[in-house]
Amino acid sequence: MTIDEEHTRPEGVDDLTVEALGKISEALEAVEVARGHLYTFHRLSGTADLTLGEGVDQLREAGHTELADRIERELVGRNVLPGRWTFQVVEEYDDGYYATFKELDRFAREQLVEGKRHLYEAEMKEDRRTDGRPGHEATPADV
Repeated sequence: MTIDEEHTRPEGVDDLTVEALGKISEALEAVEVARGHLYTFHRLSGTADLTLGEGVDQLREAGHTELADRIERELVGRNVLPGRWTFQVVEEYDDGYYATFKELDRFAREQLVEGKRHLYEAEMKEDRRTDGRPGHEATPADV
């Protein structure tokens, strides 16, 4: 069996600290999913605006100029939030909340466990796997 030093608890670190860092890591994973949804929102909003523009052009070609002009004037290229298109929302999120979350997660790990990641999960894996069974190896080197 290979000892996975990268995921071994440093000497003197208590269970509650590992559990707390595990919760922070779990919260960061939720933030990563939320960020993915924000990028999905960004992509879908952009696609909607471009598709709307095509529909407006077709309305105009079909002779519905007044309606096409109103939709174009009021909706095509409109901000999704005051003063912001979605790229600006994404940038603010990335540079503010997301960057701060990532930095503090890293800082907490550096301060408490030598920067090691996923200690809680690594210990859970060790507890749940069946030593010596195929598919239950501790590390890729044990395969």
